[in-house]
Amino acid sequence: MSKDVKLKTTLNLPRTDFPMKANLPQNEPRILAQWEEGKLYERIQEARKQAPAYVLHDGPPYPTGTIHLGTALNKILKDMVVKSKTMAGFRAPYVPGWDCHGLPIETQVEKELGGKKGRVTPVEFRRICREFALRYVDQHRRDFKRLGVLGRWDDPYLTMSKSYEACIADAFLGFLQKGYVFRGLKPVYWCIYDRTALAEAEVEYENHSSPSIWVRYRVVESPEKPGTSDGGFYAVVWTTTPWTLPASMALAFNPQLKYVLASDDRGDTYLIAEEMVSSVEKEAGMRFGARAGPFPGSVFAQAKFQHPFLDRVVPGVLGEHVTLEQGSGIVHTAPGHGAEDFAVGQQYGLETYAPLDDQGRFTEGLPEYKGKTVFEANPAIIELLKSRGALVAESKLHHSYPHCWRCHNPVIFRATEQWFIQLDNGSASVPAPKAPPLRKLALDEIPKVKWTPEWGRERIHEMIAHRPDWCISRQRVWGVPLVIFYCDKCGQRLEDFAALRHVIDWFKREGADAWYTHSAEELLPNGTACACGNATWRKETDILDVWFDSGSSHLAVLDPPGKPNAELPWPADMYLEGPDQYRGWFHSSLLISVGIRERAPYRQVLTHGWTLDEQGRPMSKSLGNVILPTEICDKWGADLLRLWVASQDYHSDVRMSQNVMTQLSEAYFKIRNTFRFALGNLSGFDPSRDSVAEDSLEELDRWMLGRTNQLVAKCLEFYESFDFHRVYHALYNFCVVDLSAFYFDILKDRLYTFAPKGSPRRSAQTAIYRIASALARLLAPILVYTTDELWKYLPREVGAPAEVHLSLFPRPDECLRRPDEALEARWSNLLEVRNAVLKSLEQARSAKEINSGLEARVELSADSKLAPLLRDYAAWLPALFIVSQVELTNGNSPAGGSATPPGLGVTIHRAQGKKCERCWNYSVRVGESADYPTICERCVAALKEIDGADGTAGAKS
Repeated sequence: MSKDVKLKTTLNLPRTDFPMKANLPQNEPRILAQWEEGKLYERIQEARKQAPAYVLHDGPPYPTGTIHLGTALNKILKDMVVKSKTMAGFRAPYVPGWDCHGLPIETQVEKELGGKKGRVTPVEFRRICREFALRYVDQHRRDFKRLGVLGRWDDPYLTMSKSYEACIADAFLGFLQKGYVFRGLKPVYWCIYDRTALAEAEVEYENHSSPSIWVRYRVVESPEKPGTSDGGFYAVVWTTTPWTLPASMALAFNPQLKYVLASDDRGDTYLIAEEMVSSVEKEAGMRFGARAGPFPGSVFAQAKFQHPFLDRVVPGVLGEHVTLEQGSGIVHTAPGHGAEDFAVGQQYGLETYAPLDDQGRFTEGLPEYKGKTVFEANPAIIELLKSRGALVAESKLHHSYPHCWRCHNPVIFRATEQWFIQLDNGSASVPAPKAPPLRKLALDEIPKVKWTPEWGRERIHEMIAHRPDWCISRQRVWGVPLVIFYCDKCGQRLEDFAALRHVIDWFKREGADAWYTHSAEELLPNGTACACGNATWRKETDILDVWFDSGSSHLAVLDPPGKPNAELPWPADMYLEGPDQYRGWFHSSLLISVGIRERAPYRQVLTHGWTLDEQGRPMSKSLGNVILPTEICDKWGADLLRLWVASQDYHSDVRMSQNVMTQLSEAYFKIRNTFRFALGNLSGFDPSRDSVAEDSLEELDRWMLGRTNQLVAKCLEFYESFDFHRVYHALYNFCVVDLSAFYFDILKDRLYTFAPKGSPRRSAQTAIYRIASALARLLAPILVYTTDELWKYLPREVGAPAEVHLSLFPRPDECLRRPDEALEARWSNLLEVRNAVLKSLEQARSAKEINSGLEARVELSADSKLAPLLRDYAAWLPALFIVSQVELTNGNSPAGGSATPPGLGVTIHRAQGKKCERCWNYSVRVGESADYPTICERCVAALKEIDGADGTAGAKS
């Protein structure tokens, strides 16, 4: 080798085109376009077509507005589940879907139409709704794909598709045929602004201000009467809904409570629960003196009371729903405006009276409130109470009150004729179903499902156990109509299910629009006649609750049991949504599934929390704290958003802010630079040709591969339990601590200065290749774009997939097939020694005794337990400590030595000899070579090996 060769050119410095700067916002769309052009999702499915299936069934969002951070969190989590299962060896198809019917779209379309709505036919209105939905489906699809989510985007499921609408109608007929469906007059949540019934899942609770009033009912008849009294005798009640008083049909007492007769300072006597006297005094501003009693509540079932402003005497009734939480222990009962009131009314034969129209206006009553909406009537009724001497006290109450989930206006409880699905065994007015009770079927299935977190099981159980019958009818147009026909002559309902299912064929061909474009006689088989002989029919005008639509998704999307070659087997392996779906999609899906197939539609339900800002507040436009996924992708990249999702324990609420993204970007670049170091040092390395046999690997490399095996095993376990945050933290710590700060730091000397094709360097490259390959695959479900990019730069063995997303996770024994426990123990001890040495080196640097570790000579003394290990590894110690020289001395710790680990002494001296111009280590043998007087003996040997390997100058090798 020529003396004139520049020493720097003989070093094996890292070379890679994998850029340090990620440019994710610019590069990710290009990678996404390549995935679509190369049909990556389809190729993944083809590669796994013989594998066992794992189906995550997508819960359908509404196609309205821009996707928000919570939606992105949900979709990314689903993608991580699907990709991790795919890489674990499953066939994991992902079919996205959208819930296209119902109020969310109707209200938006009504706004767009403005005053034109009344001039639009139902068919035209439905067409506009469909176009609106498709517009946002396209926008959502684009944004979800940008997040790196792979799926069957060209063929999603839409609840408004013809086949899906036919499935919904068929499921309804299944419930109808089994006797679960009935029509009845019951109080339901009612939105007076959208003029439709609402299910419990369509109600949200928001802050509201209500009048809080105390009202007295004069006692007309009572088994317990006051003694001598100059004043009146009254029962006192509390309510925050004065507008329900016109429908007050009884006063309810709890038979288990004790009641007293308490006289006030004006001589009036009041009937009150004994335990509530002091709170009534405080809340209503009353003062009580003499008392009589107590009397059991059961006796007041024989009492009668004068309505405070109507010519109506109401009875006393008994009810366990009367509590001591608020009020007087007596509850005014309006069966037309409350579920518990209705139940008591049914028991006592009270009239279910609700004199309101669809807009919440009183259709009858006194002039003071007739024609007013319920909220307009409140002050009028309060004034009426005052004029009649029935108002005891009034104030305002700020509390949580039910609101419509779409228009966000307060709702009311209103008794109307609606269609219901009964959950139990019927009642006096409703016959028992022909199939097992739905509530029992659902409750029996809940324990068979895995709920994550575990509290989900109790939550869904409580909701199913205590929910009322399901109101499934809506007074709207955009949805699937209830397939119900009434005889034009006698009004009887058609119960010929073969004839009713004829409608399903129409829906399959034309969708639910057929209900509005064809007459009843066209939809039914020719000659369909009623028992009365009439053959003309009237169609039901109500549509189904949209929760029935989305709850039927598993029937519409997944293959039924027993279907050969099922692509999407039923039931689903997983449902994954936010906590609101315990009363929404999880809930409705379970009820429909047990009603049709008597089994839960899912094997596991996984729940994530809400997305909050840095202060823990929900994101809202009014607070100005909204961060949109599109904004994050444009500024940071989708992989950074995915890294945020993976870094969070998503079972709880998760927080997002610009500060969080800044911190994550730093973490991302540490991971990226770890890979860049690996790729740079694999330049020219062919794993199929250049890998070193496992038995010939350097000990440090074998030990690091063993640690990588342990990491792989942990991450596979975390992926199995969907603990993505544990995967992220394990991989991040491994990259930053185990690799960058330790292993790679130690390897630099061997990688840069040893002969490029020599066994020591090839050993290091073999280890780096196996580690990088394993890490890339473990990170692939999280950093989908970055791992796709780096995989193209990573050398691959013959037969390895060309794309990381087509590959499998590493096996737990892939990096090192034969673990060595003795090796683990030795290197664990060596690491303790290294930590002690690094501490001493840092102290020497602080004292200005050295500037860098290579300027140091480390003197070690050890006891009889540790000394043999240090002697065995004497040649390794300089590289392990990244110093020029290590000297072992006899005896225990010298003065000034370290006491950790026990029996070890560490003293730092300046290195002996001169600094090698090639490797920067100090050596007393620098200058021995006449050809290279400025380099050390190791570098001289390396240059000779380079010459011996290929006969060329090192600068050209």
